[in-house]
Parts: sequence; structure tokens; C-alpha cells
Amino acid sequence: MSASFLEIQPSELSFPFELLKQSSCSMQLTNKTDHYVAFKVKTTNPKQYCVRPNIGVVLPGSTCDVTVTMQAQREAPPDMQCKDKFLVQSVAAENGATTQDISAEMFNKVAGKVVEEFKLRVVYVPTTTSSAMPEDSEQGSSARPFAQENGIHNSTMPQPVFRSSAEPTKERPTEPLSMISKLNEENRVAIQQNQKLRHELELLRKESSKSSGGFSLTFLAIVGLLGIIVGYILKKT
Repeated sequence: MSASFLEIQPSELSFPFELLKQSSCSMQLTNKTDHYVAFKVKTTNPKQYCVRPNIGVVLPGSTCDVTVTMQAQREAPPDMQCKDKFLVQSVAAENGATTQDISAEMFNKVAGKVVEEFKLRVVYVPTTTSSAMPEDSEQGSSARPFAQENGIHNSTMPQPVFRSSAEPTKERPTEPLSMISKLNEENRVAIQQNQKLRHELELLRKESSKSSGGFSLTFLAIVGLLGIIVGYILKKT
């Protein structure tokens, strides 16, 4: 679009639209006059866009490139229609003016002062990547059943057979062990009684030999009794 101060191209801002990604476009401001022109760029949604530079001075016969960056968006608007708009204001500036000389008052509309305004609408252009995103989500969802099937398969690998095979080993007969232990105990007691009787017999023999010099009937009776007891114990063991 052309005007007395600046020629602005393109007539609308087209942004390649892709979810969760920034996108940029540019416009060219061409000064076809013989004097300096100051400009200022505004938007209806300043939080959504970044304009560099948003103010400046275009020298006679020169062009200034303005880059507009749209922030990443989490969802697409209905029918991909955007209601955002941009406004480019331009005024005549003194020769030799720089960006530092630009003030907000320069663009105030007062009597006898010309402030030109050009509106640009925003257009979203779908990209092939954004159109392929549903396919990627389908692939991601199709991988879930495969992971679940693997999980079920792995969970069924341990079999209870390994536990049941060890169970018979726990049921060991206890009666033979108790019998052997009981017999060992009786044998030990019999041996101790045998040793005690032999010791008492030896003491009686020594006392009898000291008193009479021979064996008495009492001694012989005791010896016989001990012999019977010892024989009974040895037979039992």
C-alpha cells in the first residue's frame, strides 16, 4: 500500500502457524519522499508480538525492514482466523533526525499536523508440520498398547511351579529323628550308670580287702548284683 510518506509492503502480515513454536514475518517501509519520515508500529495484542524496530526514522529514498515475531501459541484459533491487527503511523521529521529524537508527542493528531496511519491484518498460514501433528499423536497412542502388551507378558513370566516344587521338601518325617535322639540319650545315661557302678565296686573292693584280707559274702553278693544290673543295661542299649 502506498501513501504520501511511506510505502508499506506487504499489505497484510502472514505468519506460518505451528503450535508451540514462534514464527516471524517482515514488512518493508520505503520512503519515496525527499524528507525524513518517522514511524511507529502498534498492535492490538502487544503481549503476543515483538516488533523490531517498533519506532525509527526512514531516510529519503531508503527502506527500513521491520521484523514481527509472534510468540508460541498453545492452541489454534477457530478456523485459523486471527483478529489481531497492526497500525503503522508515520509523520514528517526534521532532516537529520534519529531514533533518539522520536517522541510519543510526534504522533499526536493536532491541527495542521499530518499523521498517516496504515492498518495491517494478521493471517495465519498452516504449515505441513502442524498438519502432521495429529498423525504423530496417533503414532504415540498406538505405541501404548504395544508397551502394555509387553508389560502383561512380562508379568506372567514368573510361574507358581517354582514355589510348589519346594513345598515337599518342607514335609520331613520327625518320628525317626526323635527315636534316634531318645536312644542316644538312654545310651548316654546307661554308660554313666555303668561307670558309676564300676567306681562304687572298686571302692567296696578296696574297703573289703583292707578289713578282712579276702572277699566277704556281702562283697560277693554286691558284685553279683552289679553284674546283673550291668548286663541288663548293656543288653538294653
